Amino acid sequence: MSERPQGSEETEAEKLEWRSPDEAPITLSGFPWYATDGVFRRLPLDSAEPLPPSVHTLAGNTAGGQLRFQTNSRRLSLDVKLSGPANMYHMPATGQCGFDLYTGPPGNQRYHSTARWGHAQEDYQVQLLAHGQSRMRNLTINFPLYKGVRKLAIGLDPAAEVRPPPPRALEDPVVAYGTSITQGGCASRPGMAYTNILSRRLNVDFVNLGFSGGGKGEPEVARVIASIPACSLFILDYEANSSAESMRHTLPEFIRILRAAHSLTPILVVSRIRTASETLNESARVDRGQRMAFQRDTVEGLRAAGDEQIFFFDGTDMLGEDFDECTVDGTHPTDLGFLRMARSLEPAVRRIILP
Repeated sequence: MSERPQGSEETEAEKLEWRSPDEAPITLSGFPWYATDGVFRRLPLDSAEPLPPSVHTLAGNTAGGQLRFQTNSRRLSLDVKLSGPANMYHMPATGQCGFDLYTGPPGNQRYHSTARWGHAQEDYQVQLLAHGQSRMRNLTINFPLYKGVRKLAIGLDPAAEVRPPPPRALEDPVVAYGTSITQGGCASRPGMAYTNILSRRLNVDFVNLGFSGGGKGEPEVARVIASIPACSLFILDYEANSSAESMRHTLPEFIRILRAAHSLTPILVVSRIRTASETLNESARVDRGQRMAFQRDTVEGLRAAGDEQIFFFDGTDMLGEDFDECTVDGTHPTDLGFLRMARSLEPAVRRIILP
């Protein structure tokens, strides 16, 4: 526990007790190397593999990070120091740099609140919960999707009890590798990234390894991901950053590297959603169809060779018939798009990991 953060303007009557996000029984997830590096980061600080510069930088974005705990505190505040202010034209600052809060039992958590602050600020203090009644609540706090978090403290009532969160349905996380869409661009708040929606609905931890423009299936990235000791499922969703030619080179090798380290862990290959450009551009439809077919054929070939734990999901219709209404810019989903993606993927993921 710590004293009031420097710069806080709360009065003595409103004083909170500030806790570290890694202070038991608070559970921190989404950062596989936190125990060794001590930073909110999705890949190791000092990787044994030479990571592409863009991936190394984007690994500092905190997409998929979560805090979970139970408390009877009437109030919950966050004191946040970001790696920079909001700076995206097509994504709300609340999704890029904000936190949001969900409450309720596992599998049935409901949205409660989103951080509100001056979007030009790198540091902010916000209240996410203010309730007159002190009773035990199960809470999940989602980290920003497109910015790093340098420091974080959790403010609770001084006399509040804090308990561990309810157990997850599975001990090991699902690891999702992919593009800006996987990372959460352009959700209006963190809880609406499709990996976070699936995490709530399945009651399973996710490690979000989406890298905006940088998820290209490089073998060195695959080797770093394969070093995660235990996973319930790997999702490969990186087609949107690849050409048909590059996928032919990267996908079989990416799968081979994962399988060498995780012989029995399921792998789900997901082809990309449709883009608005396809309504007028026949070549775009053909190109996506070719990449989809290659991914499907690769998986079917591996299954025929004896790998029964690899699966393919055709993402063509995830957004529905009105797919063109589900994005910010023709490519990146809105909250509606992400909700449709999660609802489409949920049955397939559930069958694989929760039979």
